[in-house]
Amino acid sequence: MTAAASDRVLECLASHYPEEVARLVEPLEAEESGRIIAGFGPETAAAVLGRLTLHSGAEVLEHVPPARASDLIGRLEANRAAALLARLDPTVSDPIAGALTGPAQREIRALMEYRADSAGSLMDPSVTTFQPDATTEQVLDRVRGLFPKRIFDVFLVDGEGVLLGTAGLQDIATAGRGTLLADLARRDPPSIAATATLEEVGELIERQRVSSLPVVDFSNRVVGVIRYGSLMNTVENQASADIQTMVGVSRDERALSGIGFVVRKRLPWLQVNLATAFVAASVVGLFEETIAAFTALAVLLPVVAGQSGNTGAQALAVIMRGLSLREITPRHAARVLTKEVSVAFINGVAVAVVTGVGVLVWSGSAGLATVTAVAMVSSMVCAGLAGAAIPIVLQLIGQDPAQSSSIILTTVTDVIGFFSFLGLATLFSSML
Repeated sequence: MTAAASDRVLECLASHYPEEVARLVEPLEAEESGRIIAGFGPETAAAVLGRLTLHSGAEVLEHVPPARASDLIGRLEANRAAALLARLDPTVSDPIAGALTGPAQREIRALMEYRADSAGSLMDPSVTTFQPDATTEQVLDRVRGLFPKRIFDVFLVDGEGVLLGTAGLQDIATAGRGTLLADLARRDPPSIAATATLEEVGELIERQRVSSLPVVDFSNRVVGVIRYGSLMNTVENQASADIQTMVGVSRDERALSGIGFVVRKRLPWLQVNLATAFVAASVVGLFEETIAAFTALAVLLPVVAGQSGNTGAQALAVIMRGLSLREITPRHAARVLTKEVSVAFINGVAVAVVTGVGVLVWSGSAGLATVTAVAMVSSMVCAGLAGAAIPIVLQLIGQDPAQSSSIILTTVTDVIGFFSFLGLATLFSSML
């Protein structure tokens, strides 16, 4: 089969299964992906581009001629297009955005003015609004022309565009002919400011259980709508990104990201981790004489530190999940800290008993077994406290609680584990 024939087959496949083709081209070099996508017809190329990850999509746009890239961007949903352009260098994005015309240009440029973590960046600005005196027939005729957009609610506004209420599409479809929209509307509906954070959006949708959320400006005029599907995609992306940032990996990194990009994003945090490792090592250095006198301590040191690390990681995972799902907030700090410390103490005692018996059998030293058991309890309690406190403290000071919290916790638990074990061994050296 010739190259031209292969391209036609791939384009035919892409027209019917754009998601599958996006998975095929994403692992390729950006230049090659750009060449393939640019060779498709406009609608097919836009469908494939819109299904790439934001990072890969932005890289592909860098290798597509500006006029062609502008045409593809103009065919995407405005919020998706704005997110892609926001990831490009201005020298690349400006010519693409400048070639846009009409409503697409205005909508995309307006979205690009919002912060990436705001409600405005997530909304669909092409929201359909109605006056209260519109009839159900008029609403349904207009909604039919919006296919394939999924619409669950319509919004009522006054002559100035100020939000008055919402009406469910099911209620409209089942209402009698000639029914006024005002008679079906829910007054004072939940809405969100365009400058609100995505966390605030998630909290409001979870609390109100709405399928779509109107976005308003400071005068309560409707400027867009956040649909449930867009929010769920964002929440999923944030959750997976949180997992990466906990261990010092960039939110933008993907499994098939380029080596240079990955190194630039990971190396700084590895250097930070190296510095914290030296801090933990310096604690061990303080007790060099004790370790030299009792070499068994060097064998048992990783056991104590490892258990405290695991305890801290368990607490961290639970608290991070609670914060992400908004099950807890910083005002619950006292309650969750007390719980995690209590759990760590009970688990610590249970683990310490087993550890103490094992050390006694191995070394024949009751003193060493006692020191190890006591150190195990104290280090696990401190680790449980640290694992719960770190994300809460980060959120209280306005930082992302997921941002490399695992690296911070590892340092704390290592220092606590080393210091408690070696400190007790030094203090009760006569018993060893």
